[in-house]
Order: sequence, then C-alpha cells, then structure tokens
Amino acid sequence: MGHMPPAVVHLMRHGEVFNPDGVLYGRLPGYRLSDRGRAMAERVAERLVEEGRDLRAVVASPLQRAQESAEPAAAAYGLEIRTDRGLIEAGNEFEGERLGGERLKLAHPKFWKRYVNPARPSWGEPYSEIADRMTGAIRNALTLLDHGGEALLVSHQLPIWVTRLLVERRPFLHDPRRRQCALASLTSLEFSDGRLVRLAYSEPAADLVAGATDMVPGLSGAVLPRDEDRTP
Repeated sequence: MGHMPPAVVHLMRHGEVFNPDGVLYGRLPGYRLSDRGRAMAERVAERLVEEGRDLRAVVASPLQRAQESAEPAAAAYGLEIRTDRGLIEAGNEFEGERLGGERLKLAHPKFWKRYVNPARPSWGEPYSEIADRMTGAIRNALTLLDHGGEALLVSHQLPIWVTRLLVERRPFLHDPRRRQCALASLTSLEFSDGRLVRLAYSEPAADLVAGATDMVPGLSGAVLPRDEDRTP
C-alpha cells in the first residue's frame, strides 16, 4: 500500500470586517472586509508566495468576509475559490445584537438564560458540532491534495480555535480572550501519510492587526470567567 504524500492545510481567519456599529454579525449577510481587512488578506497571499508555499487549493466559508479574504491568495496562485459550508461561522443566538464596542452589554440579566451551559455552549452551536464540520472540511481539502501540496481554508475565529483545541486534545470550554487566532492569522496543520504531525501558528499581518477592530462574533470574554475557574 502506497504512502500518502505530505500535505499542509492552513486555516486562515478572515481579515478585519467593516462593522462601525459593533454588531455581532455572526452569519448575517453583507458584512464585507474593511480596507485594512483587504490589506490583511493581501499580506497573507504575499507571505505564502514569499515562502514558496505550494498552494494547490483555496477553500472558503460561504460568508462574504471569508470569500473576500480568500481572493488575494487565489489570484496569486491562479486558483478558483471553492466554497465549503463546513467552514462557516458558528451559529450564535446573540447574532444581530448591537454592542457598539461595549461588550459588557452581554452581561445584562436578559441574557442570563443563555449562559446555562457554557460547556456546550447553550448560547449557540455546540462546540462538538463545530469540530465535526471543521474536521470534515479539512478532510475534504486533503482529498484535493492527493498528490501533496498545501491548501488554504478561510474560516472564522471560533471554528478555527475549536479545531485547534480538538487536535491539541484540550477541553472546548475556554475564555474567548485567550484564543490565539488573530485576524488574518494562519493555523497550519501538517500531515504526513495522512496523519497530523505538526501544528504551527503565524500572523502574517500582525502589524496591521494592531489597532484593528476585533469584535468577537460570539460571547464577550468579559462575561465568562477564566478556564481554571470552572470545572470541565
């Protein structure tokens, strides 16, 4: 039986979104990249080219901000953007709430009933379901790399972070403030003979992220206590 060639799947978080009203946009349509967000996506493409990455597939969440974030890399490599719904943002009952940058609004008593089970979580799509669809999207990408190479999958912060928690065998319950998944970051999964052998993290657009609006499209970290304050 032949060995499968080495492959790398890069999970890219989209760039900064134009969101002046501070809306928890979730899966709402019409949320595009800001000018800085487009520059972030361009920076990722430039880094991939500079490093001589063998990119053979670009896949994105169906949401506009992810599709736009995928465009520079696809153009740089002459690839079409494939769409995989498994990469979509996490479902969230807070979708559409206008916070205007004041995340403590999520601590209002009217929302307390949504915090009954933070380990699931009770305010949105279960972490286990996010992990299942993300691993499905990664498997789909690996089928595109049957001769080796690399794939760029553009997704969203929480789905990427849940995937990382899964592969590192850590509990899904976490503090959103501690996610290592900046705008336009790359969480790279290296496979050898079909098995995950290495995880790397990088921020090609780190200088652009400084000062960017980073409205977490989910719960505010200020609402939840730290991981060590809860029993998994």
